[in-house]
Amino acid sequence: MSNKKEREKRREERLQEEAKVQTGDRRTKLLQLGAGAVFLVIVAVVVLIVASSGGESGGDAENLQEVAAAESVVNGVPQNGMVLGDPKAEVELIEYGDMQCPVCKAYSEEILPQVIENQVRNGKAKMVFHNFTIIGPQSLPSGAAVLAAGEQDRGWDYLEVFYRNQGAENSGYADDAFLTAVAEASGVKDVAKWNQDRKKLTSEVEASTEQAQRYGFTGTPSFAIKGPSTNGVELLGNPATPEEFEEAIEEAG
Repeated sequence: MSNKKEREKRREERLQEEAKVQTGDRRTKLLQLGAGAVFLVIVAVVVLIVASSGGESGGDAENLQEVAAAESVVNGVPQNGMVLGDPKAEVELIEYGDMQCPVCKAYSEEILPQVIENQVRNGKAKMVFHNFTIIGPQSLPSGAAVLAAGEQDRGWDYLEVFYRNQGAENSGYADDAFLTAVAEASGVKDVAKWNQDRKKLTSEVEASTEQAQRYGFTGTPSFAIKGPSTNGVELLGNPATPEEFEEAIEEAG
């Protein structure tokens, strides 16, 4: 009899463990979207950087390029601060980026436009940009500049125009003249107010950088997601394709 009870006990423990694994499958799948294919991520990032780097071009305050193309990515999509999309959308895709980061530029040009078009524009998800300043001294004022543009609901326009005209990393291009030129090109109507706001918003840039570090992020861009089917904010890392983002959004909804 004791042997039978022992077998039943082991069987019950095994069933409990199997149930626990099943309930964790969805969350594990989300967490592994970025981490489960590290090699593919590295290959994709290298290809994107090579394809999107403009050599020595970019960073010219007097000759901004591709402004119309940059703004077309978000044209017609609601903006509220640094939130892009319907504020009532249940799924929130969160990006932590550095304005000087060439990989962030590559994502903004090659991967995220499809996500914005297919998931954000139709109200399935909204996107939120947070600064994670890791590149160099000009990352902080650049981050404050995009937040100040967001105060006039032109933050995502600013992001796109900046990235299209990004100069070489830590080359000193992101000075006041460049930041102001991007503000004007991205449709910031009250540049005087933008100037005042960006001076006040450096603490917010620092706070979001600290938050990214608490999450354990070590590079940019890094992504997280929140929705009805997630356990609070869940970390995605850096999915390598639009389809991986779209799958994460569907899973979180």
